Amino acid sequence: AGRAMAAGGRSWFRALALGVSFLKCLLIPAYYSTDFEVHRNWLAITHNLPLSQWYYEATSEWTLDYPPFFAWFEYALSHVAKYFDPKMLVIENLNYTSRATIFFQRFSVIFTDILFIYAVRECCRCVNGKRAAKDILEKPTFILAVLLLWNFGLLIVDHIHFQYNGFLFGLMLLSVARLCQKRYLEGALLFAVLLHFKHIYMYVAPAYGIYLLRSYCFTANNADGSLKWRSFSFLHVTLLGLIVCLVSALSLGPFIVLGQLPQVISRLFPFKRGLCHAYWAPNFWALYNAMDKALTIFGLKCNFLDPTKIPKASMTGGLVQEFQHTVLPSVTPLATLICTFISILPSVFCLWFKPQGPRGFLQCLVLCALSSFMFGWHVHEKAILLAILPLSLLSVQRAKDAGIYLILTTTGHFSLFPLLFTPPELPIKILLMLLFTVYSFSSLKSLFRRERPLLNWLETIYLAQLVPLEIFCEIIFPLTPWKGHFPFVPLLLTSVYCALGVAYAWLKLYVSVLTERISVRQKAE
Repeated sequence: AGRAMAAGGRSWFRALALGVSFLKCLLIPAYYSTDFEVHRNWLAITHNLPLSQWYYEATSEWTLDYPPFFAWFEYALSHVAKYFDPKMLVIENLNYTSRATIFFQRFSVIFTDILFIYAVRECCRCVNGKRAAKDILEKPTFILAVLLLWNFGLLIVDHIHFQYNGFLFGLMLLSVARLCQKRYLEGALLFAVLLHFKHIYMYVAPAYGIYLLRSYCFTANNADGSLKWRSFSFLHVTLLGLIVCLVSALSLGPFIVLGQLPQVISRLFPFKRGLCHAYWAPNFWALYNAMDKALTIFGLKCNFLDPTKIPKASMTGGLVQEFQHTVLPSVTPLATLICTFISILPSVFCLWFKPQGPRGFLQCLVLCALSSFMFGWHVHEKAILLAILPLSLLSVQRAKDAGIYLILTTTGHFSLFPLLFTPPELPIKILLMLLFTVYSFSSLKSLFRRERPLLNWLETIYLAQLVPLEIFCEIIFPLTPWKGHFPFVPLLLTSVYCALGVAYAWLKLYVSVLTERISVRQKAE
């Protein structure tokens, strides 16, 4: 019977994975963003130039600004790309596209997603299936598999907009699964490798560092749950240090030898870019900018401000430019760093002083991701996935987390809509978003039907208002005369409205974590 159940489990998971892969293939002809040209250019750079020129080459404006492992990944892909269309590997062929190029780039994303599929399977094994459901559709593992594999944000960002987030999130989820399985060294190795693929994951590094120190470097707790200081293992610390040093040496070593480390770092951390990304991420700074704009308008109406001293086009159609604040103080990269650090601290303290095993680690991971999203410098709206995907693992285990998950995913995914602004993609994004949202609401509702409602009436009203907001932005606004004068209004409304939901979910999760009492059993563990 056990074997039959395992075989059944494998078959439904395989069906989910194949189904979403087929959908990805259907999206091949869809719109793609400038990121498509970014990655084509990186294929050309790594294929044609010696290592010493990778981080100096600047023929295209889309210079290589990912860590070395990702550059090597592009180098490996380029050796397959040459069999599809060698012209895509010519550096001077800016904005080059051909049918073969599109097929190769799209299929490379679909193929590397195999790692993501494997990581999801491992995460499903970590979920404790206490709720024994007769129907497979109501099992927490099945719901989690759908929430991760069919994640709306990941689908549109990778397979329409175009990026390689799938396999990177695969590395992250696999490292999370390994830590849940108490395979600490494997988890640490995977995360160290991930950091050298894409440095945005540094945002969640505090959660990994503190959790490994608390659970792996200290091997025992006292009966009251406090740390047994004598249980410190010097060997475990040394092993972790070795892993970090070896991975860093492998990645950055060649550039240190060439004396190019400052150049690589200047490419990875371009603080010359503005506070907000082109499409405003729905975070604290979106609210801050909107408040500045509102105060400016109010000040002009009441003659508090001199119209001649206000910078023109301080907020345009949403290009990557530095936003000039008129009334409120301008924000520097250091200020955002301090805000991020302060907002992460309580979650890290909770992880240390109120250890709750893997669930505590996941809560801290999500809070680190959300805190850096809320207060980071030049945050991409796509970075919300860094919180949504790990929160999926928590959502199938507790009703409280499921409610927060529904608010965060609905607002976070809706904020990605401006990424796809072409008319043919409008029905696709709306249909996929509806399907995913309806499924996540209905499945989590049925999973926790014996408990209190997942959302209160105020949260439900807030989420329902996203429908009229979308109708206004996509249908009504383009028909009004304002479109020519204020093209940024739909983007502003979307960012500000979604920022309220993201901020609310962040605060609600923080309150939940800080006020949670730990059971005696958890303390002993």
